Amino acid sequence: MANPKSVLPLYEKNWYKYNYKRVFDSIILILLLLLLGYRLISVNDYSLPWFVAFLCECWFTLGWIFTMSTQWSPALVKTYPERLLQSVEELPAVDIFVTTADDKLEPPIITVNTVLSVLSLDYPSHKLSCYVSDDACSPLIFYALQQASSFAKHWVPFCKKYNVQTRAPFRYFSDDNDECTTNNEEFRQEWLQMKDMYENLSRDIDVDPKSIPNLHESDFAIFSNTTRTDHPAIIKAIWENKEMVENGVPHLIYISREKRPKQPHHYKAGAMNVLVNFLNPYWTRVSGLITNAPFMLNLDCDMIVNNPKIVQHAMCIFLGSRGEKEVAFVQCPQRFYTSLKDDPFGNQMTMTYTFILGAGLAGLQGPLYCGTNCFHRRKVIYGLSPDDVENGSNKLSEEELKQTFGASNDLMKSIIHALEERTYSTNDINVKKTIEKATQVACHGYEYGTFWGKQVGWIYESIVEDIVTGLLMHARGWRSELCTPNPIAFVGCAPGDNLATMSQFKRWATGMLEIFFCKHCPIFATIFAKLSFREFLGYMWIINWGFNPFAQVCYSCVIAYCIITNSYFLPKDWGIYIPILLVIFYNVYTLYEYLALGLSTKAWWNNERMSKITPMNAGFCGFITMLLKLLGVSSTVFEITKKDIAPFSEDDKNATRYTFDKSLVFLPGTTVLLLQLTAILIKMSGFQKQGLSGNYECGMVEMLCSVYLIICYWPFLKGLFETGKYGIPLSTISKGGILTCLFVILCRRTVSG
Repeated sequence: MANPKSVLPLYEKNWYKYNYKRVFDSIILILLLLLLGYRLISVNDYSLPWFVAFLCECWFTLGWIFTMSTQWSPALVKTYPERLLQSVEELPAVDIFVTTADDKLEPPIITVNTVLSVLSLDYPSHKLSCYVSDDACSPLIFYALQQASSFAKHWVPFCKKYNVQTRAPFRYFSDDNDECTTNNEEFRQEWLQMKDMYENLSRDIDVDPKSIPNLHESDFAIFSNTTRTDHPAIIKAIWENKEMVENGVPHLIYISREKRPKQPHHYKAGAMNVLVNFLNPYWTRVSGLITNAPFMLNLDCDMIVNNPKIVQHAMCIFLGSRGEKEVAFVQCPQRFYTSLKDDPFGNQMTMTYTFILGAGLAGLQGPLYCGTNCFHRRKVIYGLSPDDVENGSNKLSEEELKQTFGASNDLMKSIIHALEERTYSTNDINVKKTIEKATQVACHGYEYGTFWGKQVGWIYESIVEDIVTGLLMHARGWRSELCTPNPIAFVGCAPGDNLATMSQFKRWATGMLEIFFCKHCPIFATIFAKLSFREFLGYMWIINWGFNPFAQVCYSCVIAYCIITNSYFLPKDWGIYIPILLVIFYNVYTLYEYLALGLSTKAWWNNERMSKITPMNAGFCGFITMLLKLLGVSSTVFEITKKDIAPFSEDDKNATRYTFDKSLVFLPGTTVLLLQLTAILIKMSGFQKQGLSGNYECGMVEMLCSVYLIICYWPFLKGLFETGKYGIPLSTISKGGILTCLFVILCRRTVSG
């Protein structure tokens, strides 16, 4: 696709060095190693808490090595979209996937705004196609998209005529938008008209599913007698750009794959594979516009387009001299349009996206695939490796095609075209005919006996299908790139409370452990495949989200154990300065990084506090869930995060308050808090027995550690005395109290024994 005559690069990649980070990282690592060394040489201090603390600190040290390696070689990519048309003869087609799974947790108005922002991208409309995957088979979603397509016929021309930057209507017409104050009377009139039309659209789709107008018409007949877990495959062309107008509205197609009770559907990964299957033509020479486009973009339903030229930016990377042979996918960072001041729930992950998931991994083999905001090269999704491209070994026999992709002859023909990156004339398009043939691959039984979800498509080994899918691409030798244009490409909705944050982190922790214990483990990918060593450390950094909570809970229990039994786990004499210096350097370092990014001290403290609360609650529950799965007791479940356009108001004083429910996710934190309170009470009341460590007893530092944990768990402490949703349920407190009593009894028996 690239023009060999072009001499100017489409993108440049620059590496940076942050010397201060390397200095602080090294100091912290040295202190961690000194602490481990001190424990090893202090033979006379060996005891149960000493040994447990040593194991936990070994894991913390390993985790710090993962962090250091990942953020030591940051890189950023600069793209030049203005050079794109000088370098390629024709812009390639792009298929865009928008996924939604629950019309209650993910209201239709959110999906509609994402779709409208996609349809109005600054890219030739006849080269774009938008596919909405509705995993809930909701007639309300289908109805909302029908109404949105009518509005899009006015919204898309308006955006392109006036070069509107924000192309999600709810953001554009927000209260802080003052564009309507312009002196251009024509623009003002159209602006007011568009706002009125959008308000009507919002009212029209804010209805009960049973109250949908024209519910009994033919388009909705197929939704009768369906449930979200039992329904046939439904594929509807909501809007078709029949004339292939370059500045018109792109194709909009609704898809709900078949689901049947007791049949595995593999959550989002299964939905994405159905989309990929559908987007392949079932007849020869089908247009690359709506079928078999060489590039794909997938978005969650709440991720709206914030930069209308983002497709050009991504194509610069794909079509650049190196990217055309090496880059499998282009990941755009996640940013949020709704966020509480000072990040009280620690879910905005600003530091993580800036230094590790963003520029840090971009300087290695590439960023991880994060499940949304990502452009893919189709032939890579089909299992092609760079070696296959280099050697020209991208041709499969008919038998291999059937075994890998299924028995559809039309599908096999389209895959051959995709692997060879052959394009088609837009005159060959027949959307309705394609839809009629597409139902076959949307059925739940089509993938049986094939490699879908195993070696091709989105991988089914984990409920975090995005990470394991990207891992498999990196293991084949592909690179990925980070795309950070200005303004940022996409913005989404941050979880509005701690309940959504907990649910999300539990799924992440469980999914990371599933990856570690599956055949696609990064260790195997490094030894037997082409995952680079430092990229392996990057994957281990995120997989550590599943292991680290167990170490944190154990460490907190050691603190309580030592206070209750009047023993110790921290070094004495000169050795005590090692953990003290470690704490000082770490906190000064992290505080400086927050301030350097323009964040507040309160934001730093909130994230430090939540780095204890969220992993030790949601992460620990994820660890237990995975343990039960390994033992064959239960299986993992995909939990959808609640989304809303305006989950909170800045004026709402309760927006930052911690809320609780009866979920077991709050039991570990409640127990940890009760343990520390009980230990402090035993210490202050003088009920401690003689410790096991001879001359050494529980000291002031152990007490300070316990007090620090109590301060971190201040929201839980307040929850013990609150009522309603702001109070910890009595059942959770009772369970935590029972576990605390059992722990105290075991501690005292250990001493008496």
